[in-house]
Amino acid sequence: MIESKLPAVGTTIFSVMSALAAEHQAVNLSQGFPDFPIDPQLKKYVVEALDQNQVQYAPMPGRLDLRKAIAKKIAEQHHITVDPNQEITITAGATQGIYTVISTLIHAGDEVILFDPAYDCYDPAIVVNKGIPIHLNLEFPSYKINWATVNEAANERTKLIIVNNPHNPTGTVWTEDDLHELENLLKKHPQLLVLSDEVYEHIQFEGQHQSVLRNAFIRQRSFVTYSFGKSLHVTGWKVGYCIAPPQMTVEFRKIHQFLVFCVNNTMQYAIARYLETTDIHQEIHALYSKKRTLFLDNLKDSRFKLMPCEGTYFCLLDYRAISDLSDVEFAKKLTIEFGVAVIPVSVFYKDLSDNKVIRICFAKEDQTLINAAELLCKI
Repeated sequence: MIESKLPAVGTTIFSVMSALAAEHQAVNLSQGFPDFPIDPQLKKYVVEALDQNQVQYAPMPGRLDLRKAIAKKIAEQHHITVDPNQEITITAGATQGIYTVISTLIHAGDEVILFDPAYDCYDPAIVVNKGIPIHLNLEFPSYKINWATVNEAANERTKLIIVNNPHNPTGTVWTEDDLHELENLLKKHPQLLVLSDEVYEHIQFEGQHQSVLRNAFIRQRSFVTYSFGKSLHVTGWKVGYCIAPPQMTVEFRKIHQFLVFCVNNTMQYAIARYLETTDIHQEIHALYSKKRTLFLDNLKDSRFKLMPCEGTYFCLLDYRAISDLSDVEFAKKLTIEFGVAVIPVSVFYKDLSDNKVIRICFAKEDQTLINAAELLCKI
C-alpha cells in the first residue's frame, strides 16, 4: 500500500462543479478558463512555428527570444531591467513555477505564511516538501491583509510568505501601502523570502499593478510567477515564467530541470513572436473591463450583493439575502435548479470559513454572461 503524502486531498471542487454543470446542462461559470477564441495572429505564429519545425527541446531556461520579449514587456510595464539570461525562466504554467519555488526553498519544519481564501496549489506543495503552512485569513468583507496579524505570525522559522496580486478568488488588488508593509516585514526577518503569484497582472481595473518587482528591496528577496495561459486565453498551453534574482534563479533552475527540463518549444516560439507585435496589457485590460461591466450591469436587478471586483476575471456574489444554505450546498442548488455553475468560496479556506459568498468566472462569451445573469436574476 502507498502511504499518501496528501491524505486529505480528494477530487477538487472544480471537477465536481464542472461535472455537475455537464450533468444538468448548466452554464459553467465555475472553472477559470475562457470560452472565446484566441487572437488569429497568435494562431498564425503557431503554424509558423510548425512550418519552421520548432518542435524539438527548448533550452532548459526557455527560449532566449521569449525571455528577451518578457524582459522588454517588464521594462515597459514597470520601468525596471530584468536580465533575460539570469533572472527569467520559462515554466510549464505558473503552477509548476509555484511548486518549483516551494521545492527550492522549503525544508522539513520550515513555516510558510499564506492567505486564505487561497489558490489551492499552495498548501499541498508546502506539505509535500514537509513544510508547515501557516494559514492567515484575509479580513472579511474587504479581503485585505491584516499586517499586524502577519507580524505576529512571522518568526525565525518562517522561510516564505506567499502573496497573490491581483487575488484569486476575491478579485482584490494591492496598494503601495501593502508593498511598504511587506518591505518592513522582510527587514525584520532576514531569512524570509517572498513568492508573489501575479498571474492576473494584466487584469486590474483600477490603478497600477503593484508588483513586488516595483520595490527594489523586495525584488531582491522575491520569486514572481506569471501565466501566459491567463494573459493570452490559452490555459491549455501551460506556459508561464518565473522572475527572480540571479542566485535565486540558479537554485530554482536546479529543481526546474528535473521537474520538466523544458517547456513546449512550439508555443514558446509563437508567444515570443506575438509579444513582439502586440501590446497585450492594453488588449487584455480592454477585453475584461468590457466583460466585467457587461456581467455586473446585467446583475444589478438580482438579489445578490455584488462585491468589489478590482482585478482578475472573477467576481464574488454575497447571497446572504437569498439563502441560509452553506455555500457548497447553495452552489449545487444554483447548478441543479437554476442552471448556473459557480464555485463556493469556503473551499479556498483551510478552516472552510463560510461567509455565504460564491465565485463566478466572467471570462466567457458575452452571450454566455448575459444568459447566466438572466438566470441568476430569477432567483
